Amino acid sequence: MAGKPLPVVAIFGPTASGKTAVAEALADRLPGEVVSADAMQVYRGLPILTNQSDRPSHLTAIWPLDHDGSVAEYQRLAHAAIDDILARELVPVVAGGTGLYLRAALSGLELPPPPPPGVRERMEELYDRVGPERAHELLAERDPEAASAIHPNDRRRIVRALELVETGSSLRRGADRLWASDTRHPTLLVGLEVPREELARRIDERTAAMWERGVEDEVAEALSQPVGATAATIFGLREASELPRAEAIEAVAARTRKYAAYQRKWMRRIPDLVTVRADRPAGDIADEILQMARVR
Repeated sequence: MAGKPLPVVAIFGPTASGKTAVAEALADRLPGEVVSADAMQVYRGLPILTNQSDRPSHLTAIWPLDHDGSVAEYQRLAHAAIDDILARELVPVVAGGTGLYLRAALSGLELPPPPPPGVRERMEELYDRVGPERAHELLAERDPEAASAIHPNDRRRIVRALELVETGSSLRRGADRLWASDTRHPTLLVGLEVPREELARRIDERTAAMWERGVEDEVAEALSQPVGATAATIFGLREASELPRAEAIEAVAARTRKYAAYQRKWMRRIPDLVTVRADRPAGDIADEILQMARVR
């Protein structure tokens, strides 16, 4: 007799690996509900550009484009969504390609809150004013362990480390390793593996399809209203608004292929992750994951 599935199933994989389709097929079979772990799909107003599914899911299109959300804010919402699904005796299927968001959704480790208004700008101004070496020296004076793990030319991480020092936290090794703590609920972690050539083909096809579906008009409408610093980093937003169509499509596809390679590296860093072949129909993949969940 088949056992009951684990309380939570998490699906990770590079962009265009089919995470959403697999998660939705799996949710139908369990039954369960999908919780998105995608840093760009949390924003509404760009469903084509961020590849949002027509099917509703938790934590998709929840923030306006001018909202500068944080991982800590997302984590609180993800925990609440997962706990609500479990309370209704369904299975949360957490799916996404943003590794930090996936870790935040599953982990019980409390994340530091975002810095108070103005702190990031002040640290960025400090770094630019005194230069990389002096900024690194200042960090070493305040948090030597964090400084030892960061190169002086890594502006983003030095600024973030200085931010955290201001709020009484740290970027030192181990301080924010979410996988160092157990997941909040028993969880099956699944990674979707797609051959590199097939993944590149899917990315190219999907990018071209965005323009066919009207992404330029979508972006123009989005940019007619305020866009925060976080949403401004959404892949393709700048390209679709500034470049001729053919150049924009090629630029976004190239950038997405590069990001997919980064996600594949991320996937190898997740402990206890089980990989499955994802170059086949979503239903077949969901059936395999369901069997694994029941056995475990």
